[in-house]
Amino acid sequence: MKMDWWIWAPLLLCLLLLPRRQRRTAAAAHLKRRKGEDLAMKSLAKQFIGKECIVYTLTDTSGTVQGVVRSVEGGGMLVEDRQGQTQAVNLEYVTRIREFPRNKKGKKKPAVLD
Repeated sequence: MKMDWWIWAPLLLCLLLLPRRQRRTAAAAHLKRRKGEDLAMKSLAKQFIGKECIVYTLTDTSGTVQGVVRSVEGGGMLVEDRQGQTQAVNLEYVTRIREFPRNKKGKKKPAVLD
């Protein structure tokens, strides 16, 4: 009996996307609980002004924004990417900020694996 792949493809796709949806749901629930931590994230984000960073977010499609942090004001931060375009990132959705890793000679690492 020949098994058709198209019968199993939707099931496999659902199984692959389910953990991603659960992570986002858990992250959104965590966001509601951490409202009092906004001032802490703002003061931590100010340490990265002028540095090239990777900003991990909940809402961006890729989950990261890369570039130089230009300013942190109110509830957001401005990040300028390599093309000179500026993006505004809401600090409520930031889960992690990391300075871009460099090797021993001070050059940027070609790949960041997180």
